[in-house]
Amino acid sequence: MIPEHAQEFIRRNTDTGTLPSSFSMFGREWALAPGVFAPVYDLSTALFTTWLPLARGTELLEVGCGAGITSVVAALRGCRRVTALDINPAAVRNTERNVRQHAVEDRVQVLESDLFARLPADDRYDLVYWNSSFVDTPVETEQLSAIERAVIDPGYRTHERFLAEAPYHLKPGGRIFLGFSTLGNRGRLDELAAAHDVGIRTHRVSGSAVSADVTYQLLEVQKGGAQG
Repeated sequence: MIPEHAQEFIRRNTDTGTLPSSFSMFGREWALAPGVFAPVYDLSTALFTTWLPLARGTELLEVGCGAGITSVVAALRGCRRVTALDINPAAVRNTERNVRQHAVEDRVQVLESDLFARLPADDRYDLVYWNSSFVDTPVETEQLSAIERAVIDPGYRTHERFLAEAPYHLKPGGRIFLGFSTLGNRGRLDELAAAHDVGIRTHRVSGSAVSADVTYQLLEVQKGGAQG
């Protein structure tokens, strides 16, 4: 069963009569295309982008870039190389538009990719990040729309692939982050992490002042690390 909060989010994202074509975030204007995860209806994008350690000179790999907010902001904050990936062609085009709009084409590469499939095997980064589709339901992935796939990961099959493959795209001393929330199945996530010899620790959590219904969590994935 899809949680009510997630159902409402999906409904608002698919209501073409009210979906905005642009929005403001971080003091800037952003383009939003139909069929792309809308950050205006959920707090996760703004929170996680603020919480990520986007230090000047680092290199970021973002999985599931959506409209491209995090990747563009990372470049604007001084990340010297950013690669933005999304399986949704509409999200790729949307991110490319926002990259041009904010003049960071020299630092941001955008690829249509199912997780890391389009990346060279030796392509490595200081930070690997995914604002994950953390709702776990028994429906088949093939039955989901692009927007639903941005929210739902049946059986956590994509999460398992992320946990298994992300470490191979990390530089020595690099870090992996996963955007999550209390709508997610943390028990299942921890099981998958243990099976792939990685640990999950909570890097940062939102308080009740942010949302009374959902707690947002930025998790750090650590090779051979403990859960916590």
